[in-house]
Amino acid sequence: MSVAIIADCHLGGPGGDAEPLLAQLEEFEDRGCRHVVLMGDIFHVWVGKRSFETPLIRQVLAAFERLRKAGIKLDYIEGNRDFFIGQGPYASVFDTVATEITFEVEGTKYLAVHGDGLNDRDRQYLFWRWFSKSLPVRWAVSILPPPLARYLMHSSEAKLAKTNFKHKANIPRDAILRYAAGRLPGNFDVLILGHFHEARVWPSGEGEVRIIDAWFNHHHIEWLGT
Repeated sequence: MSVAIIADCHLGGPGGDAEPLLAQLEEFEDRGCRHVVLMGDIFHVWVGKRSFETPLIRQVLAAFERLRKAGIKLDYIEGNRDFFIGQGPYASVFDTVATEITFEVEGTKYLAVHGDGLNDRDRQYLFWRWFSKSLPVRWAVSILPPPLARYLMHSSEAKLAKTNFKHKANIPRDAILRYAAGRLPGNFDVLILGHFHEARVWPSGEGEVRIIDAWFNHHHIEWLGT
């Protein structure tokens, strides 16, 4: 069974339009793909409410639905730019929407996590992460006009992006390895992450940490299995 891992497309942002990704998805059935793990942030911002839906979002979701009709399993891991996907109308597009996914390929056990919450020293970001996905924000999004809600979300994130440069300048390797040391032994062989937009592979005890390159960089899809 072939498994495709896709991380951080950021379509509608640095990832541009959907055509290159859609062309790749068209080939999945012929390649023998039976499982797709989407590592989050497929769109530059995705809110789980129909009133926020754009033609680009509709186009990509239609392609995902075609894959599922072909018998391909689709799992979605919510990223830092995904808001309330698992609690909204888009959850039915996927087999699973969660903050982490586990699966096995040819005897290797994988744990897949987006990765934005692993730097426990970046408290300012962790607060934003908690607040932006909290019940009060979900309620506000449900009642505010979409243009206003979208503006507030973008402006808040833009302000945050200008802070905490010491935490953003480098991939937090030590924090990631601490997390891996607590999750892998006895449970999984490989921790897969997105979010950091650069490919990395590090040993962790008897296991491994693998960061998937952002799709928007080189249109890269990670393939597991044969």
